[in-house]
Formats: sequence, structure tokens, C-alpha cells
Amino acid sequence: MPRNFWMVVCNEDNFNITKNLDFTIQGLKSEYRRKVQRVEPGDRLLYYVTGIRCFTATATLTSTYREEQTVVWQNEGSATWLYRIDIKPEVVLEERQYIQAGLLAHRLDYIRRWPPENWYMAFQGNLHLLPKNDFFIIEEEMKKLKFGPAYVPPSEPPQDKPKSRPRRNRGVGGPNRNGQKVAPNGGGGKRPEAQPVNQNAG
Repeated sequence: MPRNFWMVVCNEDNFNITKNLDFTIQGLKSEYRRKVQRVEPGDRLLYYVTGIRCFTATATLTSTYREEQTVVWQNEGSATWLYRIDIKPEVVLEERQYIQAGLLAHRLDYIRRWPPENWYMAFQGNLHLLPKNDFFIIEEEMKKLKFGPAYVPPSEPPQDKPKSRPRRNRGVGGPNRNGQKVAPNGGGGKRPEAQPVNQNAG
């Protein structure tokens, strides 16, 4: 089982650099050394792209970190991409399938310290350690879009800890970047069925 669930935050240009490298390697910024020291093989990785504010892909780490001076990713601010990790792709969405993060924000424990309208402020910085349940909420929605009717969701999502009562439905579903439906919070009951992919989209 993965020990840690990470989210890498980058702009669209830097995400596309990783995509063009077939999700085999990822850079991490030098200012996050303490977090980087915690990564290990088997950890999971989620991509959030700034600007478009979308979840775009997931991957699995296949190495610990190392330092490299070769310039691969563009600088975002003053920090360089000093650290490198090897990865393998898991769920990589097509651009038309990218999920607008705001549609899932109300379901994530990680962003509850921020006002609902300012959810995106929780995603500042390059590297975040997510609750396991948040990671799987996002990845399950990505799988529904990626694999369509062929995908069968697990009967119950993994939980960080038992909950005393189901969470209230605080929002409604909405379209992703291409108009496909992303399911609202299902509470403590059965997860919604997988939604078919719109084959005529894009």
C-alpha cells in the first residue's frame, strides 16, 4: 500500500514537459527539501495545473529523490527544480477530460481551512501531502472519465479514518472541461455509477 499521497502543482507548460517525457520523471522545487525527503517508491502523485485549475493525471513513484542540475522544467518564481523522482503513469486524462478542481473542492478535507470561494488558495506551492481519501476521490472521478462504462468503481472508497456520520451533500455535480458530468458528493451511501465518455466531445 502507498504510504504517502502527494500533489504536484505546476503551470500548464511544465505539466506538458512531464507529459512529453511520458511521465517517467518529475522535478520538485528546491524550497521543499523537507517534504521531498519523505517521498519513497510506491507513493502516489496527483497533478494539479494552475491557470486552468484542473486535475490532469496521476502517477506512482518508482524511486527516491536525487539532485540534478540539468534544466528541464521552466522556473516558476525563484526556486529551481533541483530534485528529481522517477515515476510511472497511472491515469492520464486527455485535455478535453481535465477536471475543473472547483467541482470537487467541496468534497476534499484538505481545503476546509479556506473559505469555499477561496479553495484554490489551498493549492499554492509545488508539493502537497494529501489525505488518502481526498486523493482517491479525485482519482476515481478521473477513472470514470478515462475508462468510461468499462470502469467499475470499488464498492467503498478507501478512508483515512472511520467517520461517525455521512457528510452532507454540499454541492452539485457539474461538467468537466469538456462538459462531461463529474458526480457530486454521494455521502455515506453507494457511490454513483460510472458515467460514459462523450465520444463526440472535443
